[in-house]
Amino acid sequence: MSKKDNFNKEIQRRKFLKTAAAGICGLGLFSGISKGSVKGNLSGNSSGAQRGLIGAKSSKWFTDISRKKIRCRLCPRSCELSEGERSYCRVRENRGGEGYSLVYGTPALIQEDPIERKPFFHVRPGSRALSISTAGCNLSCKFCEVWDMALSKPEEIYAYNFPPDKVVSKAVSSGVKSVSYAFGEPVIFYEYMAETARHARKEGLLNIMHTAAFIQPEPMEKLCSYIDAVNVDLKSFDPSFYRDVVGGELEPVLDTLKLLKKQGIHIEITNIIIPTLNDDERKVGEMCEWIVKELGTEVPLHFARFYPLYKLSSLPRTPVSTLDKAREIAMKSGLKYVYVARVTGHKAENTFCPGCGESIIDRIGFVVDRMEITEGNCKYCGQSIKGLW
Repeated sequence: MSKKDNFNKEIQRRKFLKTAAAGICGLGLFSGISKGSVKGNLSGNSSGAQRGLIGAKSSKWFTDISRKKIRCRLCPRSCELSEGERSYCRVRENRGGEGYSLVYGTPALIQEDPIERKPFFHVRPGSRALSISTAGCNLSCKFCEVWDMALSKPEEIYAYNFPPDKVVSKAVSSGVKSVSYAFGEPVIFYEYMAETARHARKEGLLNIMHTAAFIQPEPMEKLCSYIDAVNVDLKSFDPSFYRDVVGGELEPVLDTLKLLKKQGIHIEITNIIIPTLNDDERKVGEMCEWIVKELGTEVPLHFARFYPLYKLSSLPRTPVSTLDKAREIAMKSGLKYVYVARVTGHKAENTFCPGCGESIIDRIGFVVDRMEITEGNCKYCGQSIKGLW
């Protein structure tokens, strides 16, 4: 690239950064779910927001353990429910001895946006995805970004009548390349996700999932028949952090990652670094070494900046220097694709060829500015680049 081209590109980048608000190009998420807002200009295609338990559907992911007492087999909590009781995630209930999902076909969020926002950097760069999410979560992160949806009961928020076939129909008519199960925790609306994914696969759409991966092996393995790519929130490599800050356990998440690798699913990992809580360089190093050993060197890893919110609003946002150091540790461990997320304009938003070192995908926030990959290979040196292109 000539000096003139570099100069013109830098001018364009600066103009973009001036006009792009942090909420547009950063990972500033939505609010007001409880008010029934539909994101992505889809309100004209919904049947109107409603409150109440409007999406109950029986589920096979329960086992009888005694007279009218059942156990949920979906996540590692294995909640045991007596008549009328609900699981930890608030959206699974024992009704007359039969287990029900209470959020089937009733998303609180319907949103069309860049696939880079999920974030997926090695899946159809520059394309758009239609995302759905419901109330409920099987974890209780103190830094939850969508607590007004994920940590609510389904009857406490507004939701939409949007069954699987309607989701896929909207995705096809919108021209998006994928359906995304993201923002909230898709594990808890498993039945809705699985049926939507089956419909989407028939229409040639990709199914992508962003999850905390706190799920039992059997349901995850069955879902792999329809899911093309998964971004896992690996929130820390410290079991005590998972128990105290996340409200879960680390080991099942690692088991899920190994299962995804075995099933041949495209994996990306997001690690949000929170000052004083999970920014220990030694633990970052242990996490990166585990990824290299168990998953390989080609798994894209996103180090995401923390912004103060929910129960951790008193903490500062992550220093960029901390993210840079984490990236340096990851690269030294052997990982080939390491990104810095939520710092718009950072050079580590770009994808660099592990062969020749050239920038082969240039990004500014969620916008792909340039891509130099041909049939999955670096345009400059021919190096194979891991991903779904």
